[in-house]
Amino acid sequence: MSAQPNAHHPAPEVCLQALSINDLDTLLAVEQRAYSHPWTRGNFTDALASGYQIQLLKGGPELLGYFVAMPGVDEAHLLNITVAPEFQGQGWARLLLDALALWARGQRAQWLWLEVRIGNLRARHIYEQYGFREVGVRKNYYPAAHGQREDAVVMSVPL
Repeated sequence: MSAQPNAHHPAPEVCLQALSINDLDTLLAVEQRAYSHPWTRGNFTDALASGYQIQLLKGGPELLGYFVAMPGVDEAHLLNITVAPEFQGQGWARLLLDALALWARGQRAQWLWLEVRIGNLRARHIYEQYGFREVGVRKNYYPAAHGQREDAVVMSVPL
């Protein structure tokens, strides 16, 4: 598991591990740096309580990224995938998607589903490169600046 390191952040040894409550503050700090409308502590604790899959990608002591996924009947739904801003552009999102796909196959999922902000072109490009295809739009799905709402693109990929 390696990605291209940059001059500021050489690629560390990495591992995947399940989220524990002890990691929640670190995860929340990354979430808040990464998004204008981050998930809350309650969103993550509810996901844990619901038995959703929450995997952390750690590089030594640093949190590189994570994903939250919900199992379904013959499918898995990606709810959140995040790479820490200082580690973006190094291939970690692809590795997280690979880990998600492996977990989903282990759940006997046939499809992966997700929503992404219509304006998040960088993420949409990563998903398209991975094989996800647009299947619909959810109007006014995400909160946006100044009390506005932003549409979500619904994407899926067969496993």
